[in-house]
Amino acid sequence: MKTLRRILVAIADLEGTHANVLRRAAALARATGAKVELFHAVAAPFLEAAPIGRTLMPLQLPPADSLILAQSNLEQIARSKLLQGCRVSAVAVTDKPAHEAIVRRAITSHADLVMTGTRRHGIADRMVLRHTDWELVRHCPVPLLLVKSDRRAGKSVVLAAIDPLHANAKPTRLDGRILDAAESINEVLKGTLHAIHAYMPLSVMLASGVGEPLVWNTTQLDADYTKRVEREFDRELRPTGIPVRRRHLRIGNAAHELALCAKSIRATLVVMGAVSRSRLERLFVGSTAEQALDELPCDVLIIKPKGLKPPRGARKR
Repeated sequence: MKTLRRILVAIADLEGTHANVLRRAAALARATGAKVELFHAVAAPFLEAAPIGRTLMPLQLPPADSLILAQSNLEQIARSKLLQGCRVSAVAVTDKPAHEAIVRRAITSHADLVMTGTRRHGIADRMVLRHTDWELVRHCPVPLLLVKSDRRAGKSVVLAAIDPLHANAKPTRLDGRILDAAESINEVLKGTLHAIHAYMPLSVMLASGVGEPLVWNTTQLDADYTKRVEREFDRELRPTGIPVRRRHLRIGNAAHELALCAKSIRATLVVMGAVSRSRLERLFVGSTAEQALDELPCDVLIIKPKGLKPPRGARKR
């Protein structure tokens, strides 16, 4: 993500609040000169209140009228004061499902970054992801920025989450892409860059794999493994120049430790990788990225392996 020329902002709810995602898009656009495109996919006809006798009843608008109304609403959002000084366009289309429509638009418009905002929900009033957001995490072939925080100002702190031993079967160069993206966006934001890797002791991983108590010297086993993790972590970060005090090597569940670290350093953005998985694999425990997303209190930039192909249905309308 060395160059940012075009930012695609996916607007899911035309009547909702978009201040957070517009503010982030504007900040990136002003710093890089990138063009911002607001995008909305009309998946179902709009409803309009119509008087029937003395009662107002919701009636479906024809598809053409729904698209005209969506385009008008999107253009109104594009005129927001938050986007002043930016080059902004608005595009509404009739297409579904929403995540495939967004992927198609990202491909045809040659977007360098896709952005979407989350919403508040639940007892703790925390930011949660929609179904469309999860599908974009899995399938969007370009970097995806999920805006979770309502933070307005302050110093930026960027945290890059890597896996130097590729214990989670990530493609070999994904860590390099994560660090490149983290360095690029940190330079744009004029922030402070950190890096983290969390891992489980080798004895724990082996025990969980065989389902039986270990009989060999687990202390020496774990000590040797820790040295290897430290060596690979330092080797991966050496070209970045990130100082030792901003390198966080933690033992524990990767998703949980990532969230704890992000909170402790007050990260404003976490940059992490995700890989697309098959439908069968979705029935089992989610990837580290998916486990961490709900816990993280800040914005998240998702980076995909180079050459990732979107689902066949999303490649053309």
